[in-house]
Amino acid sequence: MKEENKNFFQKVYDVAREIPFGRVTSYGAIAKYLGAARSARMVGWAMNASHLMDDVPAHRVVNKQGLLTGKHHFDGINLMQQLLESEGVKIVDNQIQNLEKHFWDPYLELGVQG
Repeated sequence: MKEENKNFFQKVYDVAREIPFGRVTSYGAIAKYLGAARSARMVGWAMNASHLMDDVPAHRVVNKQGLLTGKHHFDGINLMQQLLESEGVKIVDNQIQNLEKHFWDPYLELGVQG
């Protein structure tokens, strides 16, 4: 992996660690916060690579419609959904219900990246 990708992944993990219990954010929101708005897919790669890290709550990162698009990267059939539901997030057909209630925007919550 290129050094700049490693650094980007680390920044993604730092943001993901800030997502509060019972809240979710999107790949694109993390990318935008990091000043790389067109890099939502790379945020997804970072989340996929984080599954051996106990301190990165990858289950709290979903797509912009609230779909659990990364669920197939988790051990177990419905682990991502189960983790979110254990935090009080309701999911129907792999989609978070009341996304606006649960959505956490790092740009608003953490302030300007610097």
